[in-house]
Parts: sequence; C-alpha cells; structure tokens
Amino acid sequence: MTTVLIANGPNLSRLGTREPEKYGTTTHDELAALCMQWGSDLGLEPVVRQSDDEATMVGWMHEAVDNGWSVVLNPAAFTHYSYALRDACALVSSAGLALVEVHLTNPHAREDFRQTSVVSGVATGTIAGFGTDSYRLGLEAVAARVH
Repeated sequence: MTTVLIANGPNLSRLGTREPEKYGTTTHDELAALCMQWGSDLGLEPVVRQSDDEATMVGWMHEAVDNGWSVVLNPAAFTHYSYALRDACALVSSAGLALVEVHLTNPHAREDFRQTSVVSGVATGTIAGFGTDSYRLGLEAVAARVH
C-alpha cells in the first residue's frame, strides 16, 4: 500500500473552534479520521500530522522524500512566507513524488496577504476552497498518480 503524508500547519489543531464561519466546525481529529477513511478507500495508507512548528514540517518533507511518500499539505500560514518549507516541498516534487497543496478556504478570495503562496510554484497542484473536501480531492489526485 502506498503511504501518503497529510501534513497540516499552524493553528489547524484549532479547527472546529477557530473561526468556524471560515474553516467549518470539523475538528482536526475529525478531519484526520476522514482522511484516514478516504485514503484507505483509495488504496492509500495515510499518515496524518499537525504542527505549529516550521522546522518540524520541513523535517516531515525530508522524511517524505527519504521514504518515497507523496504529500497532501496544508501549509496554513506558512503558505505565504515560509521559504524553508517551500524549499523542502521542492525536494518532494523534484523526487517525482506528488505534492498536493490544499486549503480549506480559497486564499484568492481572502485578504491580499493570503493570496500569495510560496508553495504553489513547487507543488504538483493546488486544491482550495472546498472545506474538508479539499483533502478528499487531494487524496484522489495522489491516488490517480500512484495507481
């Protein structure tokens, strides 16, 4: 079975309570369970993680490369300014692994500073604005590339 890392960035542990009008009422634990089910249904073995720490997320991208894992990544606030994470993501895609950037909301319909992603340029693709379904669609994109 193909392992896929689902990596969630800062503040996503607060899903369900942080601005539910924007991010919905699904908690991170509920999102993780959905991702586990969707991935399993697609013949994938999901590993779901969340961190508020940039260095930890960079390390996860290195781990993905070393283990040959594709990645579904919600970089959250790191989307807009983390060149360290961007460079680590470039290692994933340059290794021939899928890297799907996902967002619960549509950053292009939000504040100006949210409309730039430093990650998108090295991602295989980006899915945004579909709430938790962004993750399902991201997993489907990975499954289509690895099966």
